[in-house]
Amino acid sequence: MKARDISVLAGVILIIAMLVIPMPTFMLDFFIIVNISLALLIILIAMNTTQPLQFSIFPSLLLLVTLFRLGLNVSTTRSILSKGDAGNVVHTFGEFVVGGNILVGIVVFFILIIIQFIVITKGSERVSEVAARFTLDAMPGKQMSIDADLNAGMISDREAKERRETIEREADFYGAMDGASKFVKGDAIAGIIIVLINMLFGIIIGMVQMGLGFGESAEMFTRMTVGDGLVSQIPALIISTATGIIVTRAASEGNLGFDISKQLLAYPIMLFVAGGTIIMLGLFTPINDFFTITIGGLLSVGGYLLLKAEREQKEKEEVVEEDIQTEQLKSPESVVNLLQIDPIEFEFGYSLIPLADTSQGGDLLDRIVMIRRQLALELGMIVPVVRIRDNIQLQPNEYRIKIKGSQVAKGELLLDHYLAMSPGIDDEEITGIETVEPAFGLPAIWIGEEMKERAEFSGYTVVDPPSVVSTHLTEIIKKHAHELIGRQETKQLVEHLKESYPAIVEEVTPDALTIGEIQKVLSKLLKERISIRNLAIIFETLADFAKMTKDTDLLTEYVRQGLSRQISKSYVAENEPLHVITLGGSVEKKIADSVQQTEHGNYLSLDPHDSQSIFDSITRELESGRSFDQSIVLLCSPAVRMYVRQLIERYLPDVAVLSYNELEPELEVKSVGVVNI
Repeated sequence: MKARDISVLAGVILIIAMLVIPMPTFMLDFFIIVNISLALLIILIAMNTTQPLQFSIFPSLLLLVTLFRLGLNVSTTRSILSKGDAGNVVHTFGEFVVGGNILVGIVVFFILIIIQFIVITKGSERVSEVAARFTLDAMPGKQMSIDADLNAGMISDREAKERRETIEREADFYGAMDGASKFVKGDAIAGIIIVLINMLFGIIIGMVQMGLGFGESAEMFTRMTVGDGLVSQIPALIISTATGIIVTRAASEGNLGFDISKQLLAYPIMLFVAGGTIIMLGLFTPINDFFTITIGGLLSVGGYLLLKAEREQKEKEEVVEEDIQTEQLKSPESVVNLLQIDPIEFEFGYSLIPLADTSQGGDLLDRIVMIRRQLALELGMIVPVVRIRDNIQLQPNEYRIKIKGSQVAKGELLLDHYLAMSPGIDDEEITGIETVEPAFGLPAIWIGEEMKERAEFSGYTVVDPPSVVSTHLTEIIKKHAHELIGRQETKQLVEHLKESYPAIVEEVTPDALTIGEIQKVLSKLLKERISIRNLAIIFETLADFAKMTKDTDLLTEYVRQGLSRQISKSYVAENEPLHVITLGGSVEKKIADSVQQTEHGNYLSLDPHDSQSIFDSITRELESGRSFDQSIVLLCSPAVRMYVRQLIERYLPDVAVLSYNELEPELEVKSVGVVNI
């Protein structure tokens, strides 16, 4: 253990010993001085912190210091009642501080108790209760604010994590301070009781056991008791003041002294007003003119000097600002920040500002936070923050979505309407503005509030504008997820996996595969809507086959086969068969024979006429198969799967192409067509 840890443990053991074992008077003197020193140190630290969490140990420290002081009280009480002597420090306070007058000492002691108990302790206790309650009530709002800043790109994930930890620590701190303030209150009550006990039993002991008269006994024990009370209550008063400073302290850029001087002297004109008032008080009342004119003059001079310094500082800042602007215009680095391109951008016209403005009830920021969480679960990747901004170049009701600076989608919203999509049988009484649902391209109409209930009763799917935007944005991110995962994002995923599966990661990278090669495999999976959340299985497969080939196309096929259970379940409902269209033998043979192998990889070199014939056949089978089920999968052998996908992905991007090795053996498969030419 370190010396610091041992010293704290030794201090706690010493406190316990003081409660049980009689202490010599010279040790009592030493510990009393230590108590006063600790109290001074604590209040000085409390005054120099800029925010309460910088002194987060204060509640526990307050308990230990209070226990130490009570241990001293027990020891001095034992020494006073048994020996009639409590040491030099107590004697000095009893004689010197109160001037030898017992009544004055008693009055001073009780005034200190009243100040501590009624004024400082009571106020600190109330402030602690209110601060604890308000801190807990404000936690949800602060968490939402952090999520909004994170989503808007104003802070990083690390900064967001630090802010959340700070909020939790604040709640714990103020909750602990609420309880710790009761220690100070109890200490004040204990001080009064201990003084009364010392006085009463001291007089009895002096008369019965020491043979002293009532007056002599009362004088001796009352003097020592008052000295002991002052010795303990002065540090207690200092600690109570430190408690009040901590709980009333708001976070700022400076310590208490800096804030007081800065804010108290922030208005120099007020010093002239205060100085003039004091001077008039001396001139028109019998108060000594020397003091009033001196103090009023000092205030006025201080106000003049502050005004002069403020004016000079303002002139300097203007000159510095002009210099900075000039340097920025001359500096070639001034345009570097303009080169930054956000991974995902959402721009909207001015009429759609209420969507993102929380003061107008907009919840778009919260929805985007939920979208990122949802896609993290579905896709297994960290979706970058979405940059949200208004754009006056767009139409008022228009919005557009950009991926890496390029527009990939756009739409139009009517905030005072609802988007209604027909169930297949239209209701002629439901009328509105015809449009197209932006996420899936379905025909829809914008209807007013008065028709919403009627449309829902007729079976229409009715959604509000924020939901339309959220759905559209979610589908766009899913569609372009393979573009959003780069080498940096892949490295983050690998490092996260390494925390739980270090052996797998070490076997795959950097010796077998580079981060770039792993990124290509993950990107190919995401391009076909295959979740990479099960990264452990992906790396297990890569570890098995990376020694045989570095062709990322082949590695992707092996990974897909390793994810067969996941892929099978993603395309079929529970207890339902998988409806498929298979490739005929002649088609598979023609595709396999057209694969060209080169040093840079394999590619499909199919005759254009054959390509068109195969594509037309696939399209016909898909159209006829839709009468069986809405979800049709194209099934082929593992050797040609990726080439079939390349053949149709431009025109049929939503059609899933699976190989036989990607299906679980127990999965029921139902063929609804065969592709032949």
